Amino acid sequence: MALTCLAVAVSLAAGCGSDDDERPTAAPSLADLRVKVDRDGKGGQPAETGTVRCSSPGESPQCEEVAALRLADLEPTSGATACTQLYGGPQTATIEGTLRGEPVDLSFSRVNGCEMARWDAARPLLG
Repeated sequence: MALTCLAVAVSLAAGCGSDDDERPTAAPSLADLRVKVDRDGKGGQPAETGTVRCSSPGESPQCEEVAALRLADLEPTSGATACTQLYGGPQTATIEGTLRGEPVDLSFSRVNGCEMARWDAARPLLG
């Protein structure tokens, strides 16, 4: 009898906690980013810093623009890509954090056509 009670108790305990495993995980926020923009590059003016936090596109016009961003458009171009040798200015920027739950650690400049295109794609974050 004691063995039967022990077996039932073990069976019941094994079933405990299964609800925790089936709980849906929270959806990642749209954006949680730290943005640093240096408008004069290595000039004497301090860089501007800010954050972009969005849970959903409807929070603000900026969040709507961020929702339209594709992470692939922000990634650096490969070394095999031919870029026009047009200089767009001394501006530099960094973006760190998460976008749609994916880690982001990007640097931007305007030293050639490819970098200017990346900057333009990131304009909702860089201003």
